[in-house]
Order: sequence, then structure tokens, then C-alpha cells
Amino acid sequence: MVRVIIDKHEYMVDESATILDAARSNGIDIPTLCHDEQLEPFGSCWLCVVEVEGERRSLVPSCATKVRDGMVVTTKSELISNARKLCLELLLSDHYGDCLPPCQMACPAGVRVREYIDLIRKDRYQEAVEVVKQNNPLPAVCGRVCVRPCELACRRNLVDEPVAIDFLKRFVADWEMGEKGQRGQRGQKGQKGQKGQKTEDRGQRTDGKKVALVGAGPASLSCAYYLAGMGYRCIIFEALPDAGGMLRYGIPEYRLPKDVLDKEIASICEHGVEIRCNTAMGRDFSIDSLMNDGFEAVFIGIGAHGSYRLGVDNDGVDGVLSAVDFLRDMGLNKDIRLKGRVAVIGGGNSAIDAARTSLRLGADEVMIVYRRSRLEMPANEIEINEAEHEGINYHFLTAPVRVIAENNRVKGIECIRMELGEPDSSGRRSPLPVNGSEFIIDVETVIAAIGQFPEIECLTFDEGIHLGRGKTIIVDNGMAAGRVGVFAAGDAVSGASTAIEAIAGGKKAAMAIDQYLRGELDSKQWSKEFNVSKGSLDEVDGSEFEGIEKQARVKMPELEITERLKGFNEVELGLSQADAILEADRCLKCGCNAIDKCELRRYGIEYGVGLDRFKGGKVHHYLIDNSNPAILRDPNKCIRCGRCVRICLEIKGIGALGFVNRGFETTIEPTFCKPLSATECDSCGKCAASCPTGALVDSSEHL
Repeated sequence: MVRVIIDKHEYMVDESATILDAARSNGIDIPTLCHDEQLEPFGSCWLCVVEVEGERRSLVPSCATKVRDGMVVTTKSELISNARKLCLELLLSDHYGDCLPPCQMACPAGVRVREYIDLIRKDRYQEAVEVVKQNNPLPAVCGRVCVRPCELACRRNLVDEPVAIDFLKRFVADWEMGEKGQRGQRGQKGQKGQKGQKTEDRGQRTDGKKVALVGAGPASLSCAYYLAGMGYRCIIFEALPDAGGMLRYGIPEYRLPKDVLDKEIASICEHGVEIRCNTAMGRDFSIDSLMNDGFEAVFIGIGAHGSYRLGVDNDGVDGVLSAVDFLRDMGLNKDIRLKGRVAVIGGGNSAIDAARTSLRLGADEVMIVYRRSRLEMPANEIEINEAEHEGINYHFLTAPVRVIAENNRVKGIECIRMELGEPDSSGRRSPLPVNGSEFIIDVETVIAAIGQFPEIECLTFDEGIHLGRGKTIIVDNGMAAGRVGVFAAGDAVSGASTAIEAIAGGKKAAMAIDQYLRGELDSKQWSKEFNVSKGSLDEVDGSEFEGIEKQARVKMPELEITERLKGFNEVELGLSQADAILEADRCLKCGCNAIDKCELRRYGIEYGVGLDRFKGGKVHHYLIDNSNPAILRDPNKCIRCGRCVRICLEIKGIGALGFVNRGFETTIEPTFCKPLSATECDSCGKCAASCPTGALVDSSEHL
């Protein structure tokens, strides 16, 4: 035995031990990527470097350096940390792969898309729903109204069409609702006009701390769902008669039936969430009164229910409506009738919803007037196409300059042609008027859908909430709104946005509120998740998909045009089980199979590695070898640590893998560069078990 000092502590260790052995035997962690207990030290990754007092070199590899009596070792210092970080950044600079699937990265809520699609493929629907709800408690809603950023990022676009991710989410959510219905657990109508009504408390801790949530839209519903799951008592205060926010009062029933929304809200309430409707901030309570009533945190999710006027002459006469008010009146079940011609001004989803709703209310003709081209429309492409399919006309590169009125009533709109100039701050090309191109459109109704903003009048200025441009609430990286204990998310923070972004903000706020109430809140920790990516679709090497057979995306069954325009029955009818499984099979299973155990990623996170330091250098692209039914080999993730080569040769005595080439071009390949299945490999899996990155994985782990 010899005496060594490691990080100022003295230990007695075996004289044959390495520094790494000595440290680990005494509970001191030193990172390494090339070391395996079954093998003699190799010292190839240099991640395990430490400082040894009196050594000629400032840093030595701990896995290959024997201890000696009186040795003084330092395992943590700025020099060591910088060296390890540099080592990791160099390894990652030639690492071509995806930690997370691009669909998951594109989803604001980070829903684990690949995982729930694979569960659908295996007929494990309840598990699939549970995976979705880990990040999105409103899957049936989002399966109908999401703008689908996941599908835009889907790598299947490089083969044929994106996987119908949204349709599949809806499929399992509807399946769950059907299962609940069969068990007699139908969702109840969401607390209409009732103060204090609450669904059955399923084991929630009634002695938990109380959190008040203002507004019952997707942000608050999401925040309450996750807080309730942590044991907090959550009460949502809603000014309108029913919960749902813009999901209820901004999205027509032909897209989102109210009974579907009610059931999802009821499901959230089953977790112990209480909703009090017809209760408005600024009228019935304030943040101060909530705090005085024993609430230890307040979440603000009031949405963006305010709407901008057209800003032209006569925009206040009868027959000029805002899309927000128009759609809200529909949500309130008011009796609305339209006739004649209707012009909807704007190019977003609210404009499309208002136009399609107008057709169903009896308008003879509906047109959308938009100042840019179709390419620049912010509305969902599917909604744009559906509106056109239903007979709505588009006037692109057209802007209103005044409303023509007679007896204080709309008679028409005067418009001017536009042309596109240079891109503005939104990235879209700025519309410029064409002089002398004015013309008149005769209409009986004008609906303005040119923007929304939060109605912040309910927030009194003495309550310390930070307000910014566009009447939005300013929050820090931890969703705190300026006053201690007050948090915010959703449209109240971002301005009018999407349901999935509000849901994501609500969940993030729930995590922050939990940390605040436990005294651990630190907004600096909310950093972007570490993720290596192959890049956007135009950056990905398309050759890796050449062998994939083209397969058409399933079509969503829809109500016929003649039927859908008779009322507000849901247009999209849902996938059959057969179509859902067929579509799930189209998933390419992107992302890393070893993400949960990848040592390279774990150390990358631990040492705060940046992925841009060596960006621009050469990155190797190799074909994936899936010839062996037991082992999937992805050379793009190999760091040449040699563990697999040595285990196969020294432990198994087979030698199915070996080093090829030298220097930067070094790779690890099967014998004679054959497919792994053509070697003497016996599929024991020891190489995959030892691999620190996922370059070799057990094929059974490939979902």
C-alpha cells in the first residue's frame, strides 16, 4: 500500500493502482471515455487528465498513470476543466448525428414524438398518451389545432412527405377519451359559471401550498396540470363563463369541438385542479388579495384577447368587426347571421378562422385581403388550403386604405395594390403601395384580423409587474414577472402565438414555481438543452435516405364540402386504427438510441461544452451499418476510443473490428471493411455494452 493525496485528502491505496483506480475506489469521479474495467489502460481520449505535483508535464492521463508513495494529485482545477472541455469539443466537432429527433427539437414543448409514435406502432396506446402528456396535457386539442413545427422538421421530408405526427397524436388522445367513455368516466362540462366547483381529488395533498393561476387558457391549464402533479393546490380564476381561453373563444368548432376541449379540461381537473369561472382579475380580485388569501405564488396566463383596429377611415362604423370579438361571440354561443359579401383583412390563423366561420354563417361570398403574397402568409398552410378548398377567395398584395360607409354602415372597402420590398424585422418582405392602383370592393361586412395583444388593464401598476412593448408582460429566463412570487407565460408574454407555445411556457413556469416554492429558483439554470444535430433539412446528407422506399402519407378523412358548410361539425374525422399503425411505420426513428446513457453527451453537459467552437471544419459522413440483426453500427458517432476493438479481440478472441487509416481519417471498421454481418461477429453485444457514445448499440434498443 502507498500513501497518496488526492484533492488535499490522504488515502492509502494499492501500489499497483492507477490514479483513476485510486480516485474511484475512494468515491472521487474522474471522467473518461476510453477506459473499461475489463481492459488494460489505453489512454486515448485524454478526458481523464489530472495534475500531479512535480510532474514534467502539467497534465497526465489518470487512467494510464500509476500511483507512487507521496503522490499529490489534483482532479479539479481551471486548467483541468479547460483541457477536458477542449477535448470534448474536438471530439464533438466530428460527431455527425442527432441527440434528439428533429421533430422533438422543433416542438416548443419538447414532446417525445419518436417514442409515442413507436408505441402506437406497437398498439400500446395508453403508454403513448402518457408519453405525450409528460410534456403536453392537451393532446386531443393539439392533435387538432397545432401548427405542426415538428412536421416541418421531420426528416421524412427528404424521402417523400413528413410523418403525420399531429394526426397520430390526435389518434391516441381520441382513443383514450373513448376508453374513458366506455368505463363511464366521461368528462364533465368545464365549470360553466361555477365558482369553487372542482372535480374529484385523486390523492392530491390538500395540505400543499396554494398557487393561483389567472386565466384558464392553455398556458394556465398546462401550468396547473404539472404543479398539481407535484402536490400543489392549484386554483384557476377565469373571467369568462367557461375555461379554455382562446381554445374555446378563438378556435371554431369545426376545428376544435367544444366537447373535446371540455373533456381535456375535465381530465386536468381530475388531478386536483379547481377552476373558478366568471371571476375577473381587477374586478373580483388582485394579486395583492390573492397573496393575502394565502396563495404563495401567482401565475398570469391572461392570453391576448385585445385586437387592433384597421387604422383607416371609417373603421368604426357598423359592419366592421374584429376577428377576436367575432370568434369570441361564436364561443359564447351568440346568435350571429351574415349575408352578402364579407372581407377578412389579415393573413394569420385568426383570419382563416374568421373567413371559414363566415361561410358557415350564411355569407354569400368571403374573401381574404392580405397585403403580402401567399408565400408570406403566417397562417398554417393546411388552413390556407382548406379555406381555398371551401370556396374562399384571396386578394394577395392588397391592403385597405379606407372603409366606404353609407349611413354609418359598411358599403365597401377601398384597397390599393402592393409590391414586396426588402425583408423587415419579421424576415418577410415589406409590402409597399403601388401609386395609382386603388380600387373598390363592395362588401357588407369587414372583419379585421391584423393582430392581437394582451388586455393588461386588469394589472394595476402598483403590483410590480414588468410590462413591455405590445402590452406584454416581461419575464426573465425563469418566467418570473418582476414581482416576487409572480410568474407568467403564454400570449400574455409572447403576444398572440400558438397553443403549443403557450403549453410549453406553462410547463416551464410550473417548473420555476416549484423551484421558487422550494427556495431553489435560479433563472440562470434555464439554458438551452445540449443537443448535437445533423442540421436542418437542407444541411442533412440526403444519401443516407436513398434506400428508403417511398410511401405515401395517410390522408385524414374529412367531411364533404357540401356537408361541412351546413354547420360547424368537425371537418377532420380522425384516423382509423389501421391507418394510424400504417403511418406510424413511416417514422424513420431519428435521434440517438443511446441518448440516456451516452457518456459523451453527459460530459458535454457537465463541462458546458459549446458546439460552435470548431464549427466549419470537416465532418465525416458514414453510412450506417444495420446488417447485423443484433448490433446497429453508426460510425458517425464513433470517437475512436478503441474499447470495442480491444474487447472483441482481447476478451472475445474474435477481432471482428479494427482500426483503419491514420490521423484524422482513422475509423473503426469490421474486418476488411465488410458489413458487420459478414465477419465472425457472434452478436454477443459486448462491444455495444462498452461503447460510450452509441456508435454501437443493441438493435433491440432501436425503437
